[in-house]
Amino acid sequence: MKEIEGNIYLIGFMASGKSTVASRLSELTGLPVLEMDSEIESRAGMPISGIFKQFGEEYFRELETKVLSDLTSEHAIISCGGGTPLREVNRQLMRGRGRIIYLSVTPETVAERLNVNQTDRPVLKGHVNVKDISEILEKRDPIYRELAEDIIPTDGRSIEEICAQILTQL
Repeated sequence: MKEIEGNIYLIGFMASGKSTVASRLSELTGLPVLEMDSEIESRAGMPISGIFKQFGEEYFRELETKVLSDLTSEHAIISCGGGTPLREVNRQLMRGRGRIIYLSVTPETVAERLNVNQTDRPVLKGHVNVKDISEILEKRDPIYRELAEDIIPTDGRSIEEICAQILTQL
């Protein structure tokens, strides 16, 4: 396999498979995985839901930008939070520093995955249903698509299929 230059940024909506794909890509490429959400929680000393509750979304987004800025100097697979690409400053931090891959997913798949793996997602605030997910995804999808160099659909596909497509496109 050819040498991968820069980072691999995985972007997409929650439950699109970013963390799972990042882990498998790491095994296949030898690159380390940097999970933005985990890094944010580590720095803040609390879960993301706690950051939202105690400090608000704007504080969280500022912390997210700081973490992204710090991680861009790494040579790694960076699994971004679903909202990371929403800020222009974050899009600028990613551009030109590696390959940006959008893992696309339908609202139905998101609802199914989140209902199986119940987690505390502050953006949905307990509204894990296709209608609410669709509303948020409709706003984010154009931003993800504009930023991404590659768009990989994840619905109904195995991790191996997704990773094979990514590696083919690198």
